[in-house]
Amino acid sequence: MTNIDQISVYDLLPPNAQVDPTVSAAARALDSHVQQLTQEVADLSFYRRLLKGQITDAEADERAWQEHLDYYDTSLPLEQKIQLLLNAKEFHRIKGTPAAIEDLITILFGEGKVEEWFEYGGEPGKFQVTTNNPAVTQERAQEFYRAVESVKRLTAHLERVVLSQVEEIRLYTGFVFQVGEFIRI
Repeated sequence: MTNIDQISVYDLLPPNAQVDPTVSAAARALDSHVQQLTQEVADLSFYRRLLKGQITDAEADERAWQEHLDYYDTSLPLEQKIQLLLNAKEFHRIKGTPAAIEDLITILFGEGKVEEWFEYGGEPGKFQVTTNNPAVTQERAQEFYRAVESVKRLTAHLERVVLSQVEEIRLYTGFVFQVGEFIRI
């Protein structure tokens, strides 16, 4: 099988045209242009460039509009935009489930876990989100709420966001074991 990147226009010429110096020189001159065009055609594949992270903010914004992403903000960093675009079809497939909320929170805010009302003893139809990201502060609370509202089911309501913090604590323990006899007189 011949790779199109390695084809020379000269090799495609019939033998009688290869002996003509003018035609063979023109064919060899076209080789670099054909290879450049082949590379540009390969670059047209948006998803290939998306996987490599080689798209611009404007391209990401346009593709988000085309994919009908429910939560998308043009002020997001490009890396987060790329992750949202890569997961666009999955978000539409699992929309309305706790997994959709968890995936979106993971992309935008780091780690997060959704707990349904029956898992923590809340009111029916409510859920809470537990995250350990200290960036989910009062300033970003509105953004966090908008993101959750965009992918949750309409009958579920966010009751609260629980910010948990894990700290490393050094605990030292010691034991004493004494062996001896006890004599009573």
